[in-house]
Amino acid sequence: MIGQLIGLRTPVLTGVFVWAVLLLSGCATPQVATLDAHWPEEIPARVELTQVPFFPQEDYECGPAALAMVANAAGVKVSPDMLVNQVYLPGRKGSLQPEMLAVTRRQGLLAYPLKPKIEDLLREVAAGNPVLVFQNLAFSIYPVWHYAVVMGYDRERHVLLLHSGRTARMEISLFAFERTWARGQYWAMLALPPGQLPATAEPQAYSAAAATLERTDARGAQQAFAAALQRWPNERAALLGAGNSAYALGQREAAAEGYRQTVRKHPDFADGWNNLAQVLMELGRRAEASQAIARAVALGGERLPDYVKLQAQIDQK
Repeated sequence: MIGQLIGLRTPVLTGVFVWAVLLLSGCATPQVATLDAHWPEEIPARVELTQVPFFPQEDYECGPAALAMVANAAGVKVSPDMLVNQVYLPGRKGSLQPEMLAVTRRQGLLAYPLKPKIEDLLREVAAGNPVLVFQNLAFSIYPVWHYAVVMGYDRERHVLLLHSGRTARMEISLFAFERTWARGQYWAMLALPPGQLPATAEPQAYSAAAATLERTDARGAQQAFAAALQRWPNERAALLGAGNSAYALGQREAAAEGYRQTVRKHPDFADGWNNLAQVLMELGRRAEASQAIARAVALGGERLPDYVKLQAQIDQK
């Protein structure tokens, strides 16, 4: 659940926590039951990502440790200590999920939240992508929030492999994992180099992740949008994003071309016409800018006041 505050008690599962996990492991779970009945043929039966490094966590600092693991797996050399001040809130004894996403982007990586599906999680691991997951290791009335990294699974043995807490390659049954993950609202994310598409990437979700990356890393966003357009050449958000990232990098001509492609493929997209008008105005091509903004104004929409304002600016030039 985005924005939910978490804290961690180091998962040395003794006493009530051992009892809780044992209880959870015996309960049927809907997603695992579906997988048992219909395991997709294209998902290998066993995968282990041995290249994923392990960083044992300090008390309450599972967020920095888990984030360092997936970042290093993606090629960014960073230690948990380097991330603590960015994601860990001492007063809360935990890390917020928005900070986990934001700090991932500040490392030059694309943060991609996964859909709440174990099948998608397995597909990503099978593709070589470790998955950072959010769990509640106990109960709703007494939560023990925790971040861990899924770095393998074994269908025959019915287990996931996690780097978790102070334990590398910890085995947990699929049943127990689904219960703990469900209590964490099925939250999971990837940290990937910007030009790499997730195995389960969807055009709108990926374009949104790339657009968010642009706020801190316009060049990385440009790479991400280029990858998106190779997969989905007509995706409107990716076309607009390619223009926006070029604009953010000061590449006005490239931005104009990106916006032209956007409106060529989506002529009813007012934002595309508006952005094209903006960059044409800055390039000193007032007549073309005037034509473009007229199209945006004619199409209207919730941002019509912004279009009208830009039209007035162009007319004054």
